[in-house]
Amino acid sequence: MKKKVTKAIFPVAGLGTRFLPATKSVPKEIMTLVDRPLIQYAIDEARAAGIKEFIFVTSRGKGALEDYFDEAPQLEQTLRKAGKKELLDTLQSTNMESGAIAYIRQHKALGLGHAVWCARRLISNEPFAVILPDDVIAGQTPCLQQMVEAYAENPGCMVAAMEVPQQAASSYGILDVKEDMGSLVSVNGMVEKPDADKAPSNLAVIGRYILTPDVLRNLNKKKSGAGGEIQLTDAIADEIVEDRPVYGYRFEGERFDCGSKSGFLQATVAFGLNRPELRDDLMGYLSSVVDTRKAAE
Repeated sequence: MKKKVTKAIFPVAGLGTRFLPATKSVPKEIMTLVDRPLIQYAIDEARAAGIKEFIFVTSRGKGALEDYFDEAPQLEQTLRKAGKKELLDTLQSTNMESGAIAYIRQHKALGLGHAVWCARRLISNEPFAVILPDDVIAGQTPCLQQMVEAYAENPGCMVAAMEVPQQAASSYGILDVKEDMGSLVSVNGMVEKPDADKAPSNLAVIGRYILTPDVLRNLNKKKSGAGGEIQLTDAIADEIVEDRPVYGYRFEGERFDCGSKSGFLQATVAFGLNRPELRDDLMGYLSSVVDTRKAAE
């Protein structure tokens, strides 16, 4: 009987150096996009996909991230006394049930593959998802939900994928496509951050994965890849060598790289414009900025 995907790993051990000095005291994952931290978008997407168990791979200095999911009795009482039910409901929606969330320490930054490997004992022999909170994806149907539905019909490893400019290939894991079936592609291989002129395609791996337990066994080899790190894409590529299916899934939605300052700002504007209570003021401000810049030219 095919097992459902009910567990997800969130690799959140990174230092967030691109956002210093903010990340000196605030984990990048709880930096706010409009009024919700990045990690909340990832959690909400996972819940929509049917995830029941949430595994965070953390590191030293991530205490604020762990505290975020705890209940806040004093704050809840204050809101309740003030009759602020809507805010109270919003606050309580961030709470996690006891036992639903687990934290694993990654003591050394040895790569994404190593971070996933750290959670192996909590995965056991089940398929699982991996979500990178830096990649925020806006879509009518959440990205991971799209993938879970596709996985039900096409069991095997599956990675979210999107087309990128050829010159940007060296910033991504790139798929070597075997057969293009529209939203789904079967994969011959995966190359981590190839030189642009050597990339097998322009179809890049984005931070959503559905993986089989075999990938964890591949990671047991602790094989170093690009940058001297243990690469998750290498462990997935090993599945192809073993003649087990690997798919790329072209998701419907817009992806924002919130691991970069530019991407974070773009996401802030896009998500702000999507909020009815903010749209008019924000659009008016953006229009005035554009008009002023044009006049100055």
